[in-house]
Amino acid sequence: MRLTVFGTGYLGAVHAACMADIGHEVLGVDVDEEKIACLADRRPPFYEPGFQETLARALDSGRLRFTTSPAAAGHFGDVHFICVGTPQRPGSFGADLRHVDAVVDALTPHLRPGTLVVGKSTVPVGTASRLTRRIHALAPTADADVAWNPEFLREGFAVQDTLRPHRLVVGVQSGRADLTMRRLYAPIVRTGVPFISTDPATAELVKMAANSFLAAKISFINAMAEVCDATGADVMTLADALGCDPRIGRRFLHPGLGFGGGCLPKDIRALTARAEELGVDQAVSFLHQVDAINTRQRQRTVDLARQLAGGSFAGRRIAVLGAAFKPNSDDVRDSPALDVAARIQRGGARVCVHDPVAIDNARSAHPSLEFAADVTQACRSADLVLHLTEWQHYAQIDPARLASVVRSPTVLDARNTLDLERWRAAGWATRALGRPEAAPRAAAAEPRPLPSRTPAADEPSPAGQASEASELVESARSAVGL
Repeated sequence: MRLTVFGTGYLGAVHAACMADIGHEVLGVDVDEEKIACLADRRPPFYEPGFQETLARALDSGRLRFTTSPAAAGHFGDVHFICVGTPQRPGSFGADLRHVDAVVDALTPHLRPGTLVVGKSTVPVGTASRLTRRIHALAPTADADVAWNPEFLREGFAVQDTLRPHRLVVGVQSGRADLTMRRLYAPIVRTGVPFISTDPATAELVKMAANSFLAAKISFINAMAEVCDATGADVMTLADALGCDPRIGRRFLHPGLGFGGGCLPKDIRALTARAEELGVDQAVSFLHQVDAINTRQRQRTVDLARQLAGGSFAGRRIAVLGAAFKPNSDDVRDSPALDVAARIQRGGARVCVHDPVAIDNARSAHPSLEFAADVTQACRSADLVLHLTEWQHYAQIDPARLASVVRSPTVLDARNTLDLERWRAAGWATRALGRPEAAPRAAAAEPRPLPSRTPAADEPSPAGQASEASELVESARSAVGL
């Protein structure tokens, strides 16, 4: 099929490359000429395991091209995907749909009769209905359908989540649109992925409801961590015990610094804003508390860091491990790690930050912070080390070696993923959110093995992700005889 993808950011670029790689002809469209040039030159403008290889294959096949022309896209495509951002509106909890509207206004005059416009951007319920009216008003003879096909990508696993999602949800308004979407995703559905066809309003709600549920689960265990701090209980054991219940499950019950990024925070706020517009704001009022608990985790981390620094940050040197909002990504949007680092700096500390891939983006967002190319440099002469993004890279640190470069061997694990017994055996004083204090032990002759459970224990390493992504691509390509 001939597809266009409007918006070549994180969502759009991955979707375009994956759709081309399984056999469709794809034209990526963006107003950013520099971004288009980077992608056409096989240079991804963001970090995502497995994506660069997928992009190169798609370009080499000749099935993926890029343009800045909506007219060219309109004449080319049978199906047009909208994959632009929907950030939080300034001064409001609501979603900013200006980019979505701009795509519709630019594309509609060039639509060929009978084409399908498919939204993948995360939008408030009712958006598809509004855009349908807009398209029919602007091009009454185009006979275009509008459908909604929400994305469920996890940054760091986007290629896998595109080719082997947990489910495909499409909201359609006609049998013609339903058939088109089934044909388009046939190579993926044949691998056993559930295909859920529904109305556009339900499809729009699925994404925001999913993100709100996950956010609530994260904030719940973080609320329990605060109770554990007040009582001396251990939140990690609590989470393990809760996770054994199949009705609850262990995933996303991981206490720590909380969520950030470009999705969960703005999506739960957008849902509350839309519910208020619909007059059902009380139904989702609990999401305000979910948001508040998440935000409070950042200040709790700052307060505990101040306590460990002797009651004041003035004149202290603080090392921060992690800048991205999550591991396996260079995304620093609403990063809890950078927020905490900036708050501590404003408190008078000298803060040096390390991250395996997000340093450039972090420096652009917070130029006043110091940045280091390696962990040793970041921690040199530090009075306190903060672990704020759970990269596997940090779980493999040798704490005995690191102790030789810091001023004070004290670590605060705000992600609850380090083997603190191992750090204590190397002479470190350790603290973590929701866990009892423990004194450092005498340095052991042999370091203890890393814990078997980490936040991504059920997910592959970055190298493994790229390998798995390639296997998924080959499986999908075989399904269509490529």
